[in-house]
Amino acid sequence: MAIEFGIDRIGEAAPVLQGRRIGLITGPTGIDAEWRSTIDVLQERFGLAAMFSPEHGVRGDIAAGGLVDTYIDERTGVPVYSLYRKDSKRMTPDMLEKIDVLVYDIQDIGTRYYTYIYTMLYAMQDCAAAGIPFVVLDRPNPLDGVTVEGGLLDPDFRSFVGDYPLPVRYGLTAGELAVMANAEQGWGAELYVVSCRGWSREARFPALGRPWIAPSLNIPRWETALLYPGTCLFEGTNLSEGRGTAAPFEQIGAPFVDAERLAAEMNALRLPGVRFRPAYFQPSSSKHAGTLCRGVQAHVTDPATVRPVEVGVRLLLAVRSLFPEAEFLAPYREGGRPFIDLLAGGDLYRGMRSAADADALLERFAADSAAFAERKAAYHLY
Repeated sequence: MAIEFGIDRIGEAAPVLQGRRIGLITGPTGIDAEWRSTIDVLQERFGLAAMFSPEHGVRGDIAAGGLVDTYIDERTGVPVYSLYRKDSKRMTPDMLEKIDVLVYDIQDIGTRYYTYIYTMLYAMQDCAAAGIPFVVLDRPNPLDGVTVEGGLLDPDFRSFVGDYPLPVRYGLTAGELAVMANAEQGWGAELYVVSCRGWSREARFPALGRPWIAPSLNIPRWETALLYPGTCLFEGTNLSEGRGTAAPFEQIGAPFVDAERLAAEMNALRLPGVRFRPAYFQPSSSKHAGTLCRGVQAHVTDPATVRPVEVGVRLLLAVRSLFPEAEFLAPYREGGRPFIDLLAGGDLYRGMRSAADADALLERFAADSAAFAERKAAYHLY
């Protein structure tokens, strides 16, 4: 039986949507099995009163970190309000007054740093406070719904790249996470999850029979999403994480790196499911734009055994051990926390100096992951 996503079963939500002013949070991944956008499906079947834009825009045309303005969608004529503003990522009373129900449909990538899940949770909390029903059109977790990896977020390090006590790789769908947060936080949202049909928790995205649509400009392939829980850590360093190249988050490097030496160091670790190749690239944007970088490209050889968080931890340690020019970036704002701490969900990596340090950190992560796997099971919908 073909797997159906929430949007493919939109009729299940008809009692909640019919005759109401509908708001929609979506992006380019919001399509159904017939390749129709969720925007068009809802507009044609029920009518849309407003859309609300996460990072990257409802059409996926905004670069990472680019602020989104309020505008009129050219195709539908529906107003689009920004949920990715410099001063706030929340819904305003004026936005909430324009809708009777809010729908969320975005393909998540199962990683704590990815901002879409916080757009969802913030909007659900705001709707709960306003008495507005919230509908999640669920989609499978592309990394699978079983594997949990990484340490839990320390609440003192909350930010828009980590604002819920999750491990880095959390093994839930967006709908399941919404149910979990609503229950654990006591928000009391009138929450409806239109579940998938036919998805097994063990299934990763290639088994779903659907094309990979980039959920943001720098996650072009499913393999990118699989490595992202580890390689995203390099956003907190002065190394390029591959932005501005054809392989973002699959290759990392800097002008001061010895590519062959780093590849040999990483391959000597014999990490499961991954191999490293010396890589040379010149980013067209972001860090080291226009400058030749030397580094490695990670190649997934076995998706079932690769552990991307460990890959990121070991690679970060190798870079810092071999190349004294490697540094963590200073905080973006005066008095703020270094970005590596926000990604880590704690001040975990800046003191990591040796293999023994990395081993201890990964043991701590394993304990956190095991505890979370038990905690999350109560909210499984599949």
